[in-house]
Amino acid sequence: MENWYVWFKIVHVIGIISWMAALFYLPRLLVYHRENMDKQDFVAIVQVQEQKLYSYIAMPAMLISVLSGLGLLYILGTEVFHHGWLHLKLLCVLILLHYHFMCRKFMRMLAQDSTYKSGKFFRLINEVPTFCMVVIVFCVVGKFF
Repeated sequence: MENWYVWFKIVHVIGIISWMAALFYLPRLLVYHRENMDKQDFVAIVQVQEQKLYSYIAMPAMLISVLSGLGLLYILGTEVFHHGWLHLKLLCVLILLHYHFMCRKFMRMLAQDSTYKSGKFFRLINEVPTFCMVVIVFCVVGKFF
């Protein structure tokens, strides 16, 4: 079972790196989209980038991260649930999952010109995955509680 743990962990780390990269960049594209609504040629290019980033990188990476994480939890068993750091990590994962799908919702709203959110709003929410990432790293590496 130890070999499976190592393989699941490798896949999990690769999935997380890819997912976080997408979650860092997608809101930046939303900023460009929102702040340049009057430039249709530019917006068309940004929309293609948003769609490709979300569909080809963010979604598969999120699925790989979640599935490999569930595999790790299965291998580790119920004992790991007695640690407080895991609960905080899982809370951050839930926040990231919500954030992931919220970005998709904003992509659709911007595509229809129906968002009232500003570029500043998208710049602000761009910090959510960074905060969650820092908390998760402290939880997983430090296991302080």
